[in-house]
Amino acid sequence: MQRTILHIDMDAFFASVEQQANPALRGKPVAVCGAGARTVVMTASYEARAWGVRTGMSLPEAKALCPSLIVVAGHHEWYTETCRRLTAICRDYTPNVELFSIDEAFLDVTDSLLLFGGAEAIARAIKTRVRHHLGLTASVGIAPNKLLAKLASGLKKPDGLVVVGPAEIPPLMERLPVQELCGIGPSTARQLAEFGITTCGALGRAPLALLVGRFGVFGRRLSAMGRGEDDAPVRSEGSPAAEAAEAKSVGHSMTLDRNVWDQERLERYLLELTGMVGRRLRRHALAGRVVTVTLRYADFTTFTRQQRSGHPMNDDGEIYRAARAILRAQSLTQAVRLVGVSVSGLVGESAQESLFDDWRRRRQLLAALDAVHNRHGDGALMWGELLAHNRRQGIVISPAWRPQGLRDYS
Repeated sequence: MQRTILHIDMDAFFASVEQQANPALRGKPVAVCGAGARTVVMTASYEARAWGVRTGMSLPEAKALCPSLIVVAGHHEWYTETCRRLTAICRDYTPNVELFSIDEAFLDVTDSLLLFGGAEAIARAIKTRVRHHLGLTASVGIAPNKLLAKLASGLKKPDGLVVVGPAEIPPLMERLPVQELCGIGPSTARQLAEFGITTCGALGRAPLALLVGRFGVFGRRLSAMGRGEDDAPVRSEGSPAAEAAEAKSVGHSMTLDRNVWDQERLERYLLELTGMVGRRLRRHALAGRVVTVTLRYADFTTFTRQQRSGHPMNDDGEIYRAARAILRAQSLTQAVRLVGVSVSGLVGESAQESLFDDWRRRRQLLAALDAVHNRHGDGALMWGELLAHNRRQGIVISPAWRPQGLRDYS
């Protein structure tokens, strides 16, 4: 049976949420950014895009293009809550919902078509509810697979609805530039162009041996993409595939307001990050044996170092001591612009249980601290060492964020 996949893509999501929350911003050129000194444009409203403002631009670049640009610091909590509400709407039409990012979702509605009157009826119903209940617009693509559904949702933005049926696939792919497909970035597009392959039609006809020889296993995937073929399932939250992908590691990273070489300051960042990682591990009753520290230098050179423990851990203090030991073992060659900490080798929390009284007291203390954070937010309690240096970096939403489960950072 041919699948029917919907791709829901919210229009100018961060900026639209800000405009919905603040009527004074509606109809104005708006750029959403972080709060740090290094901030760039996270999303621009369509009014700002008309001036050429694009995601990833520095604020000076954006303001040079659009002198009347209104810059607002983003609100993480607004976006995540809106995403939760969007996900709830989608699940009214199928349980097979995969959140692709905070503003995108795939729905497999194959088994829901008869119940709701077809794919277009489902798409229009979702768009109507998004407009009425969220005050936002969404573009929807309908196709036999995820690759084409995502492509279709971007063809008539904003507030579009595009259906790509089997008969439309060959003519659509024939002239479509390869970089229009999700999964083909600038580097891959450049390498394909070296073989004279610039369109999906040419990609689909290219000798498989040529693609495999240049790209390895990915060459087979590229060949299928060129023909508009994609058998990837919609991985709904809670499915075995989603849970397996989710449980590999838990981590946080931050880009610093300015480059830092001072060891003491870097250790303060580690202390903050390990607290966030520890709380998420405990929230999901997980512990891990491997602590990884990621550092990115001023020239964007990035490296990671790991330390393996003899036992699984989710105690902030243990994670911090391991991360600090990793950092102190490094001879920094440049100032650092990004710091990250993650824990992997995950097992259930029960695997680390101990009979010692001091361990039990420590667990009771952590449970009490977690209860305060859960009720009053991450800033409710913090180490005294961090108190004098506390600052908010603005919105930092990982592509792995999910409205529930291990990736829910809230």
